[in-house]
Amino acid sequence: MRRSRPLSLVALLTMLAACVTVNVYFPAAAAERAADRFIRDVYGETGKETQPPPAGEQAEPLPPPAGEPQSGLIRLLDLLVPAALADTLDINISTPAINRLKAAMEARHRQLVPWYGKGAVGMTRDGLITLRDPSVVPLRDRNRVKQLIAQENRDRNALYAEVARANGHPEWEPEIRRVFAQRWVANAPSGWWYQDSRGAWQRK
Repeated sequence: MRRSRPLSLVALLTMLAACVTVNVYFPAAAAERAADRFIRDVYGETGKETQPPPAGEQAEPLPPPAGEPQSGLIRLLDLLVPAALADTLDINISTPAINRLKAAMEARHRQLVPWYGKGAVGMTRDGLITLRDPSVVPLRDRNRVKQLIAQENRDRNALYAEVARANGHPEWEPEIRRVFAQRWVANAPSGWWYQDSRGAWQRK
């Protein structure tokens, strides 16, 4: 009977080690750095010195997925594997698919800049853009602006999914989207419009 205890301890430690490998932290700091590099390339000369997200817009930790509450064991593993280790990771944003998306977004951005500046187009809280004020857009240009917005949103949605896949964690897509949503605003010039966390429009 006594010999079973060491074996049980070994089995428990093995299970703990297996859980540690599964419990991968999302590298938020690395994702922000990667998003900034990507967005500055897209914005080019229209971007300005990076500013922190507006007050109250800092990222909040995501809760556990629905139906998967954190157990005491997972919380113990979180202590054994510090989240700080995630900051040493890097986020890959240089795959052929991502580079194609960036090139298309760079070219399109030059056409969107005047409409950002006029307040016609605004940045949404979910990392997309929308026609915020149609009255600013002449009728002759309205269909073209709507088309640009649709194309941009298509590419942004593809980007967030591709970055997550390229880094081996498709489940990171919501976090990637959240980080990019904040960094589009943080890197934008003053005067552009964006939605805050409640969906209210603000002018940067």
